[in-house]
Amino acid sequence: MNALLRAFATGADREPLADTAQVDALYRRHRLRVMIAITIGYGLVYTCRLALSVVKKPLIDAGIFSPTDLGLIGSALFYTYAVGKLVNGFLADHANMKVFFAFAVLVSALLNIGMGFSTVVAVSALLWGLNGWFQSFGAPAGVVAMTNWFSNRERGRFYGIWSTAHSIGEGLTFVAVGGVVAAFGWRYGFWGPGALCVLVAIAMYWLVQDRPRTLGLPTVADWRNDHWQKSPPRSLADAGVFRTQLSILKIPAVWVLALASASIYVSRYAINSWGVLYLQEVHGFSLVEAGSFLMANTFAGILGCLAFGFISDKWFNARRPPANLLFALAEIAGLALLFYGPNSTASLICAFVLYGLGLNGLVTSLGGLFAVDIAPKRVAGAAMGLIGIFSYVGAAIQENVSGHLIERGMTIAADGVRHYDFGPATWFWLGSSIVSMLLAATLWRVRLRD
Repeated sequence: MNALLRAFATGADREPLADTAQVDALYRRHRLRVMIAITIGYGLVYTCRLALSVVKKPLIDAGIFSPTDLGLIGSALFYTYAVGKLVNGFLADHANMKVFFAFAVLVSALLNIGMGFSTVVAVSALLWGLNGWFQSFGAPAGVVAMTNWFSNRERGRFYGIWSTAHSIGEGLTFVAVGGVVAAFGWRYGFWGPGALCVLVAIAMYWLVQDRPRTLGLPTVADWRNDHWQKSPPRSLADAGVFRTQLSILKIPAVWVLALASASIYVSRYAINSWGVLYLQEVHGFSLVEAGSFLMANTFAGILGCLAFGFISDKWFNARRPPANLLFALAEIAGLALLFYGPNSTASLICAFVLYGLGLNGLVTSLGGLFAVDIAPKRVAGAAMGLIGIFSYVGAAIQENVSGHLIERGMTIAADGVRHYDFGPATWFWLGSSIVSMLLAATLWRVRLRD
């Protein structure tokens, strides 16, 4: 265990480089590499988390698993992801991101390959639960890498860029992985992402770097001369990392933010997990057609992540609450149009655009950026971990509740055709978004910290 912890541990600070031109060149080089890794790389890793979403109907139709079984398997990932995000968030503040991130991606890839061989509920739940644990390394690793290499007043924009990883991963899953499943069967829905992410793990190890000081560089705040507080509180300035991590538990706004994030993650993973089945059963689309509709959500999501970072940084001077309200209204309008609007192609596309734009802006903020703003920066991983455990407990509860509601509303006709009533589930999903908006609005006057 000690050898394992040493392998993950961040390196020692090196003697500072004296050549300013060399410092600038190294910063420019590694900032680009880090953003490529944590955005494109993490987006590809998402396919190993969402693969189950596109194989649900084939598994149900083949009689391998029921909706309740799939809810149990899906929730196993979310529960372990929730706990793992907290634990690994605290560990990430002490870790070398190069090793930490690449190792987790590799193990997740191998677990996906194992899922392609399993037709037993208990075995699949175990594998998918373990996958959730190793997937939970990703977000804290990305945020810690970002706070190491990007400063306060530029972080909203770069956090927005990084958050497009969610949409990139969702789009690849619903279209590319969906196409693979339609062509080759459900097993390849796990084997394909698993093989891809073995390569991603290698790329992560090559691209990601440890903290700037381990390379002889100044901190990014010093390099950019970007500090929100010139004199941090002496108690925190003198405290160790672990004590500073525990200090976030005393910030009431963090707890409110955690509940708001948990509520929005109900809506987020409701569509991610059950959206394909909803479109197949309610609107009669094929797997590929349903995935294509969700691509509208993906493209809008990329725009939403970028727009949230830009709007909150530029229009509201790095204040997130006004932008939260704007994006929450768009997300709720999109869900209402999706579930209760006209049954037409144009209406569905409009619904997914509004939903994707609003949701991904909110995930960018409530799921991490806002927490990084209001917590001490050197414990960004711990802040993400605390928000993460609430977020993914919300997602896990959603998976169980949604699976139960959908199965309760499912009937089988005399000819063996299944019919679904999604009404109770859709009210649950929409209501969670409204709760999230109201909770986030209570943080209107919260103060930012260095």
